[in-house]
Amino acid sequence: MTVIEVLKAASRHLQKHSSDSARLDAEILLAKALGVRRLDLYLQFDRPLSDDELTRYRGLVKKRAHGDPVAYLVGHKEFMALDFEVTSAVLVPNPDTEVLVQRAVSIARQANGPLRVADIGTGSGCIAIAIAHYAPGVDVWASDVSREALEVASRNVARHSLADRVHLASGDLLDSLPGQFDLVCANLPYVAPGADLPAEVTAQPAGALYADQDGAAVVLRLLEAAPARLNAGGRLLVELSPAIAGALTEAAVRSFSNHEMHRDLGGHERVVELWS
Repeated sequence: MTVIEVLKAASRHLQKHSSDSARLDAEILLAKALGVRRLDLYLQFDRPLSDDELTRYRGLVKKRAHGDPVAYLVGHKEFMALDFEVTSAVLVPNPDTEVLVQRAVSIARQANGPLRVADIGTGSGCIAIAIAHYAPGVDVWASDVSREALEVASRNVARHSLADRVHLASGDLLDSLPGQFDLVCANLPYVAPGADLPAEVTAQPAGALYADQDGAAVVLRLLEAAPARLNAGGRLLVELSPAIAGALTEAAVRSFSNHEMHRDLGGHERVVELWS
């Protein structure tokens, strides 16, 4: 079978398994199986696959059809135009999270001097690293309760040559991070246990997805703890789902004087910004 033939067959197979991006997934996985860039596939549509290449590819397509995220199968994911190592120990970086990073970078660039930033629940480190990359005047302290996630984050920090400005710590919320901060960012668990989610989402770490109180418990704890750790004029940016926006808004009024919602690319309320 040639490259174009296996791509067509894999795309049809993935479409039957509710893949919204069947052709794209098929191309990314074939590039992985062949050890080439996705662009290179277009230059060799008539190239026949060897038995070993076909076996590798079929294995990847089978796992994708069962719901494994493409990022886990290829080992990396692009976020904010940067490439990150991704394993099953961390959430797959989500384009919806970019609105948080963009707002954080905007705040940092408007500052008159260097900023101390915290990234809570850092996972792969994509938020901390993207902020440090696009806002050279910041130092970022990033925490996570998962040591496996921090190992991935550490490799990503090294990959982007930011070990001098992105500091990792193991611990709950802000507990393991030193000092006060000008900006605290967080992408914490916010999904209600038992929520009906696609297989490629439930394949990701449960501890990074689900929280009690219909998904709001961990974020509510951060809202209580953050004011004491913010410098005067400091701000908190938290990713959330529209399902818990109401509960967080009520809590925000108790802990902060002001809040503003930021919408993602789909128009959903995705990030709450809080300050006093």
